[in-house]
Formats: sequence, C-alpha cells, structure tokens
Amino acid sequence: MSQTPMLETRKLRLCVEQRVLLDACDWTVLAGECWCMLGQNGAGKSTLLRSLAGLREVDGGQIVLQQRALSEWRLDALAKHRAFLPQQRVDAFSFRAIDAVSSARHPYHESHYWDSDADVEIAMQALALLDVAALAQRDVRSLSGGERQRVAIAALMAQDTPLLLLDEPASALDLAHQVSCMRLLSSVCAEKNKSVIMVSHDLNLSYRIATHVLLMMPDATYLSGRKEDVMTAENLSVCLGHPIKTLAHDDQWIFLPQ
Repeated sequence: MSQTPMLETRKLRLCVEQRVLLDACDWTVLAGECWCMLGQNGAGKSTLLRSLAGLREVDGGQIVLQQRALSEWRLDALAKHRAFLPQQRVDAFSFRAIDAVSSARHPYHESHYWDSDADVEIAMQALALLDVAALAQRDVRSLSGGERQRVAIAALMAQDTPLLLLDEPASALDLAHQVSCMRLLSSVCAEKNKSVIMVSHDLNLSYRIATHVLLMMPDATYLSGRKEDVMTAENLSVCLGHPIKTLAHDDQWIFLPQ
C-alpha cells in the first residue's frame, strides 16, 4: 500500500537573479525518511530549504505539504507541521536558553498566552536530549557557538512537527555532539515517523544517518533516492566538483577526496 507523501515538489524551479539553481524538480519525501541534501557552495541548498519552509517564493512549479499546496497554508497551521533551523542566527536580546526553547511551543498556545507547565516540561526534555539542560538558565548570548546551536536544535525538537528542515545542523558542533545530534535526527524518523531534510557537507556522517540523499548538481539538475543508489563516487565527484573515492571499512562506506 502506497504512503501519502509528507512533502512533494512538482516541476519546481528556483533561481537567483538570472541563474537557475534547480529546474523541473519532481521529488517526494515520505514519513520516516531522513534526507541529506548535498552540493557545492552556491548550488542552492539553503534556497531550496527556505522554499520548502515557506519562507521564499518559488520561481516555478509547486511545493506540496501533506497533499496541500504550501502557498495555501496559514502560518499558524504551518508552524505545527514544519520546523526550520536556519544556517545562521543573531541573538539581539538577552534571554535564557529555556525561554528560547519554550518559544517554540507558541503555535500551540491557542487557549493561553503564557507557557504552561507542560510547555516548560517539553522544553526541558528537549534541552536534555541535546545535552544542554544544565544551561537552561544561562543567557543565550553567553553560550559558545556549539552550545547555542544545540539550544536551537532543542527548540526544533520542542516544536514537535512531523517535518524538520535543518540547514547544516552539525556545523558548529564538536565531534561527539555532531554524532549524537545526527543520531537523534535519524532516530526521530525511525521511531516517531517524522521526516527530516537537512543540508550537510559531511559525506561520511550523512551516509551514516541518512536513508535518502538529494544531490544538487552544478547544471541545475538533481539526483534523489536511497543513499545506497545515489551516493556513488561518480555521482559525488560530479556534484561536488572534485574526485571522490570510496572505501569499504567493516560494515560501512568511507568517502575520501582524491
């Protein structure tokens, strides 16, 4: 029996000024799938992710979220169905880490203004998942880059949406937290049937945790599918503009630049 798609793009076209980044993209993401998006700098990965989040108009075609055109979603309803982690953020004001995470519960405040005890508990659980519960009372501006990134991912988890969109979530993290964070994202797909789409530059970590991969090619085309089928040395070499070789080690593949 076929699954109802979580997300679809239909003949999607993305441009920046006169340059075409992606053309005629027909792509389907199902519940329970963990997708990594790979490509060169400037290939349009962040542009695509922002478009999927509804933060940027597309230049052609259509994005469909749970069988409904993304352009037809009200923002308050959309906030319950997709969560978005941008590549960069600026903390202009002083507030505690727990407040940063609790704010992600705002879409559910239909009958109350202030955070409920349940909201705070969900926020604390999310902080614990990202190993930053001890920082709950700290000013976010006093945190290191990696700590602030984990607080931001905790907010994403607290928002509790079926679709998670993340732009380089592991970029500021140390090795141990890169691995634990990526494993967490993989586990919410496998155990909670959520869908994850993330931008990554780490081929080995991407292959380790992803179920599927989208390669954004230099000529505005794309390759998508199961990681075993798409992440070949030939495909990656063209996608990334540099020769890639693969090595088998125990039960995993290792990707190395030549």
